[in-house]
Amino acid sequence: MLKSSGAIYVAMSETSETSTEPLRLMAQDAEDLAVLSAQMQDAVVRVGDMAWLPRVQRFALLACRFDWMAAEAGRRERCHTGLHFDCVRSARLRGFDQSDPALTLNLLGIVFSPTDAPSGTVDLVFSGGAGVQLEVECLEAQLRDLGSRWKTDRQPGHVPNDGPGEA
Repeated sequence: MLKSSGAIYVAMSETSETSTEPLRLMAQDAEDLAVLSAQMQDAVVRVGDMAWLPRVQRFALLACRFDWMAAEAGRRERCHTGLHFDCVRSARLRGFDQSDPALTLNLLGIVFSPTDAPSGTVDLVFSGGAGVQLEVECLEAQLRDLGSRWKTDRQPGHVPNDGPGEA
């Protein structure tokens, strides 16, 4: 266990592939979450920047998100992004040491698996077999870019069979 510590809304201009406007998304079902997951693919997350807040039933994290839409326009950029899930009953981690707040994880994807609708589990899948599993009453997620962007020299790449749902 971690220690305590329907509709998509996109706030972007119509020319999203060239926009530097902050991204804002909401997810209330698996289809919405797939869009949010694609935007968070290859985000870098420090263990110390993740928290489960049981009193308010929230799991939150801060990440350095690679902007895939900017990359399609020829720019390699990252930005700080906040992501949180509400209605979280429990949070479990696997494959990493929570006591090392400086440990950096690479987010590969986020998947929702319904159990007794609208309840289910949300799996945050990180490279190297690490993960966080959230048991939720219903799917309520929000993503928001925070602050300015910065250029990066590297565009993330993937090793085959290192993604969500693959062995």
